[in-house]
Amino acid sequence: MNCRGVPAWSMRKCNTSFKSPLQSPGLSRQNGFRESSAQTAILELNRKLDKLGEEVKALVADGYNPEELDRHISLLHEYNDIKDVGQLLLGKLAVIRGVSTKDLYAEFRLELND
Repeated sequence: MNCRGVPAWSMRKCNTSFKSPLQSPGLSRQNGFRESSAQTAILELNRKLDKLGEEVKALVADGYNPEELDRHISLLHEYNDIKDVGQLLLGKLAVIRGVSTKDLYAEFRLELND
C-alpha cells in the first residue's frame, strides 16, 4: 500500500492515458449494423406505405371518399374522448358513493358492453 491507502497494484495504470473500451473497428461494425437495420426498417415502411396506397385506391374505386373517411375518423376520436371523460366521471362518482361503477351503469341505464 502507498501513503494514500491504495494498493500498489491498482496504481500501476493511473498515469496512463484513457483508453476507451470501444474500439474503432467495433464501433464501425456497430454503426454498420445500425445503418443496415435502419435501411431494413425504411424498406418495410415503404412496403407498408405502398400497401396502404393500394387499399386507398381500392376504397376510392368502391365509391368511398377519403375526405369523408377522414371526417368519420375525426368524429370517432371526438366520441372516444367524450366517452373517456364520462368514464372518468363515473369512476369518481363511484368512489364518492362507495359503490362499483357497475352499479352506476345500472342506475344510469348504461350498457356494460358499450
